[in-house]
Amino acid sequence: MNDNTAPLPQSAPPSDGPATSPHFNLVDEAWIPVRYLNGDSAELGIRETLLRAGQIAEIQDASPLVVAALHRFLLAVLYRALEGPTDALQAKTWFKQGWPQEKIEAYLQRWHDRFWLFDKRYPFAQVPDFTPRNWRAWTVLAAEHNADNAKVLFDHVDVNQAGAISPAHAARWLLATQTFSVSCGKSELSHTGTAPSATAVMALPLGLSLTDTLMYQLVPQNRCVLVGDIPLWEREPESANTLRSGPERAISGYADRYTWQIRAVRLQAEADFSVTRLAFASGINPLAEQQSDPMLCYRVDEKHGRLPVIFRERGFWRDFDSLLPDASNNAPLVMTHAVVLSRAFPARFPVTVMVVGQSNDKAKIEYWRMERFTLPPALVGDRDVRADVRELLVAAEGAQTALGAACKSFARNVLSRGEREPATKDVNGFLRQMPVIDRYWSSLEPRFHEILGEYTEARDPEDIRLLWLRHVLAAMSAAWRGYAASIAGSDAWAIRALARAEVPVLRQIGRLKQEISKLEPQKEPA
Repeated sequence: MNDNTAPLPQSAPPSDGPATSPHFNLVDEAWIPVRYLNGDSAELGIRETLLRAGQIAEIQDASPLVVAALHRFLLAVLYRALEGPTDALQAKTWFKQGWPQEKIEAYLQRWHDRFWLFDKRYPFAQVPDFTPRNWRAWTVLAAEHNADNAKVLFDHVDVNQAGAISPAHAARWLLATQTFSVSCGKSELSHTGTAPSATAVMALPLGLSLTDTLMYQLVPQNRCVLVGDIPLWEREPESANTLRSGPERAISGYADRYTWQIRAVRLQAEADFSVTRLAFASGINPLAEQQSDPMLCYRVDEKHGRLPVIFRERGFWRDFDSLLPDASNNAPLVMTHAVVLSRAFPARFPVTVMVVGQSNDKAKIEYWRMERFTLPPALVGDRDVRADVRELLVAAEGAQTALGAACKSFARNVLSRGEREPATKDVNGFLRQMPVIDRYWSSLEPRFHEILGEYTEARDPEDIRLLWLRHVLAAMSAAWRGYAASIAGSDAWAIRALARAEVPVLRQIGRLKQEISKLEPQKEPA
């Protein structure tokens, strides 16, 4: 998804070839990878995916970015086909009775000719008159294979001899690159922008079937907004000449947001309609945010205001509370909507929530990630589960603070032989090779997943907190004692340094034990 991939060797400019005739219509052709409820896998077109969603367990692909992009694309189709939901009542009615399938079929029939992947006039999500100076390998579409900004271990694709991909693969990666491209400097047309939600954590509540999953994510939108919420296939294609001016415009609604054309692409079809190369440059840049992305969670920054939550170099479970609805309205709207529907139909509470996204350093993609979590069943009640979970995570962070202070003290004391003050870089280098903090978090993470399942309406929050504090105490004690045991055979200087360093750990252990004692059931006197 970087614009700086090396160009392919050029010969004569490629002709349109077979692409002058429409080919590979996304409504009918098999390209969306799914897993049925019975475990079988298949690829389906848009029509079959939506009309048979009740038989489908989930959308599945090796790339989490493709999975997220496909959900967003299908939601855009539904918003336009159903012209709703416009409020919670309509959403609940559909959740109970199902979508009006005749509206989906009529919409796909009406716009059928805008879903040809290869077409001279309306190639899907492409710029038909864009003939580049240099054609690029197809790998520029896929973060997994892009050598310039995201080459990964065990990826053996040579971007200069990448071979060909099928139309189905090209369609999936075309959507992913429009959803997750980040700014990477000047392109052949203009300066490249960043897709509206490219670097944020996206939340997708998942149900027992794809029908429930999409209904959770189909957040109601104001009727007036829906009318003007136009996805890319209903718009006239952008021209290469227009894109050279670096155009910007406002996002008109969820369907527009979910199909934003951040890159100008034109696929070059071979004789068999496979794709080896393509045109790739800047597209339409979004103006400053006018609305929230329904899949994003937000935080309030003192200096910059409301910002999307992003992945950090740690497990997202430590920020899990940001997914849960409360009065702050900073949780993803799809999560709030899923809870609203589940309160009306508790038996169809979301099975899990999947978080997807990527982390970047300017144009360089550092990593992409997908994690799944059990949702606390108590969300369907009136309890402030977000506050409860936040308190658990605060307790865990408090233990880490104590461990971190002990490790830093030990590093400084070990390195200060002869009463010299160790350099900060030496202390930091020593800390990086100490496994205490990593061991603590890795042992606590599976316990957190277990705790989420404990949050039922019948369970006392104090009992859950007691269970969690016991886990924190055990993980903290094991992490420190494990490291202390490895030092036991060292010289006297290191052992003395360890004894001085463990004061904050012992103090925190004492606090945990004190709170645990208060929460434990009191034995009645004999």
